[in-house]
Amino acid sequence: MSKAMIASPETTQGSELERRQKLELNKLQKRLRREMGQAIADFSMIEAGDKVMCCLSGGKDSYAMLDILLNLQKSAPVSFELIAVNLDQKQPGFPEDVLPGYLETLGIEYHIIEKDTYSIVKEKVPEGKTTCGLCSRLRRGILYNFAEEHGVTKIALGHHRDDLLETLFLNMFYGGKLKSMPPVLHSDDGRNTVIRPLAYAREKDIARYAALRQFPIIPCNLCGSQENLQRQVIKEMFQTWDKQHPGRLETMFRALCNVEPSHLADNDLYDFREGKRLGGKRQAAVQSVDGSESVDGSETSDFGRLDVLNI
Repeated sequence: MSKAMIASPETTQGSELERRQKLELNKLQKRLRREMGQAIADFSMIEAGDKVMCCLSGGKDSYAMLDILLNLQKSAPVSFELIAVNLDQKQPGFPEDVLPGYLETLGIEYHIIEKDTYSIVKEKVPEGKTTCGLCSRLRRGILYNFAEEHGVTKIALGHHRDDLLETLFLNMFYGGKLKSMPPVLHSDDGRNTVIRPLAYAREKDIARYAALRQFPIIPCNLCGSQENLQRQVIKEMFQTWDKQHPGRLETMFRALCNVEPSHLADNDLYDFREGKRLGGKRQAAVQSVDGSESVDGSETSDFGRLDVLNI
């Protein structure tokens, strides 16, 4: 037998690795597609005729969200429109060509909004303090206004199941509230509806999917801001639980979707005298573009609607 007909061990190993990665990618795509489809159905996220604005940061979550939404759009029982939007905040070193280059290959309508919020944040936030709170409020105000101006009916953010759980614990540990990120958020003024199609998806699945799909990830540390240390503490706690107690995070998320108001202690949520549920608290939707107020009128220690770091 000639040498040309004998496959080298390296070639055989490479082919086997490629085959396994393809199988893993297909499996992950089916899982994420199923979870996203279930979340959209459970919370009525997308309806016929909707114009959905996918907010892209260049991170793994928003790439995966757009990718799976495009996949679902092809076979969805209702017709809806997708556009991609990125906010270029003029951070030094931001690779301006990466997202446009990627989105061009998809053939999707996209917009790059150029707003120098970086300078505003650096001017207003003292040296050494984290800039994430003000930066996220500026970003959200700009995206909300863009959505209204362009006839967008739904604003899609890339928050996943782990984000929802982390936010729940952040509010309990540091904010004194039993509160998380809702899969769907309607602003009280009727201007905007925010949806989180990845609400049922696990972060580790998204991370692996993004690696296999080889998305052109843009790092989120360009601004040099200190990482949200409180969130990092919660994230590390979850990672330990996931290793030592498999299934705990899944049970915790089921609890988030299965609330018994009569077994809590909120008089605004349940009338203990009459024994009936009430409407609960309403939150004003305070839109701020200059960063003078938080999104929901609360202080920055509120980890609900304020925390949009993953878009």
